[in-house]
Amino acid sequence: MIRPLGDRVVVKALPLEDRTKGGIVLPDTVKEKPQKGEIVAVGSGRLLDSGQRVAIDLKPGDQVLYSKYAGNEVKIDDVDYLILRETDVLGVLE
Repeated sequence: MIRPLGDRVVVKALPLEDRTKGGIVLPDTVKEKPQKGEIVAVGSGRLLDSGQRVAIDLKPGDQVLYSKYAGNEVKIDDVDYLILRETDVLGVLE
């Protein structure tokens, strides 16, 4: 696994629906990039100029929405992950 540094989190994208609500099958070429995923690891937090560290308000297992073009994609053991800054996470799904 990968351990993110600072204010970064590792997200595993949740699978996209391959059918519309009406039952039409969507090919991969028309599917949009996922924007929903599950946090699998979090960094130690953002470091302030004063040297104090601000903890990340996310934890592994949280399902989140994130910015569409944010982060860096990596593949580890044939699994796609996204490394994001905490500020790229828009919200937690409850």
